[in-house]
Amino acid sequence: MAEINVTFEMIKDAETILKDKIHHPNIQYSQTYTDMVGFPIYLKPENLQKTGSYKIRGAYNKLRTLTQEERDRGVLTASAGNHAQGLALAAKMLGIKATVFMPKTAPLAKVEATKGYGANIVSSGNNFDETTKEALEWQKEHNALFISPFNDDYIIAGQGTVGLEILEECPNVDTIIVPVGGGGVISGICLAVKTLRPDVRIIGVQAKGSSAMYNSFHSGQLSSIKTSDTIADGINVKEPAQRTFDIVEKYVTDFVTVDDEETSQAMLYLLERSKLVVEPSGAVGLAAIINKKVNLTGTTVILISGGNVDIKMIDNIVQRGLVKSGRYLKFITMISDLPGSLYKLLGLLYELNASIINIEHDRLRSNLKIGQTEVEISIETKNREHNEHILSELKNSGYEVRTI
Repeated sequence: MAEINVTFEMIKDAETILKDKIHHPNIQYSQTYTDMVGFPIYLKPENLQKTGSYKIRGAYNKLRTLTQEERDRGVLTASAGNHAQGLALAAKMLGIKATVFMPKTAPLAKVEATKGYGANIVSSGNNFDETTKEALEWQKEHNALFISPFNDDYIIAGQGTVGLEILEECPNVDTIIVPVGGGGVISGICLAVKTLRPDVRIIGVQAKGSSAMYNSFHSGQLSSIKTSDTIADGINVKEPAQRTFDIVEKYVTDFVTVDDEETSQAMLYLLERSKLVVEPSGAVGLAAIINKKVNLTGTTVILISGGNVDIKMIDNIVQRGLVKSGRYLKFITMISDLPGSLYKLLGLLYELNASIINIEHDRLRSNLKIGQTEVEISIETKNREHNEHILSELKNSGYEVRTI
């Protein structure tokens, strides 16, 4: 294990510097999630932070340390979006020119927001790691100073201020649950919290489809992954840093993963129950607790790390969340091609308290008998028991039903 250079004093210094530069979103108690898991649950909503994530903390803390010569060169980074926005705004606040390489797959909302903060955007690569390599190639010709999203002591120290705020607002916290990509924020939180409260459990959560740090933690050595596949673009990192891994290995209690359906379910809960718009990477911590991936032992704070989700993506996320929660049912049935047949079917669904999302009515499909019409219906329901009741009543009413 390499020497850990980030100190508690660096985090406290960052706290002083950032005091009037950023928002300080208060933690929120949730009765809903408390009832679900049986322990007090609080949310630290960094989706309400400037630029929509905690990343402004580390970015500003890093840039304020630059010499005038470094500032004159300008800064460069690679990011799927949140660090991009944090760096862009921090650079604007400090009068520094910023260039940001973003993956071609980056959500449009994040790209436009980063551009709006004044950064020069270069769309390059299909994922964070490809984009980083191309940014470093560009750097050779342009001499800008590369600012890593997580592989930097001052970045880590800035993110660590999240941990100080959690302890200040929730001094009896037992467990802190943190989304993890490259490991910058969990490293900072560990160093801040463990200095003051070494008994606090810190749990990392990664997307199952991009689990490099999870794999490294459980194998005891830094490792990367060749391919990744997750909707949680903000934590989609295939190659973590030795710097963050060393901190994680020393201080993190456990690491778990969640899949995209579990993440979608958590996003839906946050929308409906907490009135919070949260991106997939910001929702993985809640996904872990409601799907019982973590053995809770007391008061728990979940870091909601960001809210920069593409509006076009929300509809798909909501639908996936409904499926995971057992509140979505899609089926095909046949009705006669006579006036009133569809009206009768829809009337039955109305009586069964089903909310219709979509209907496709097809009387021309080649395999249909003359006088027959196929109907494909998507409905929102209350729960899985409600689904079973609807299917049972449809069959009792003479409909042959096939779920899809």
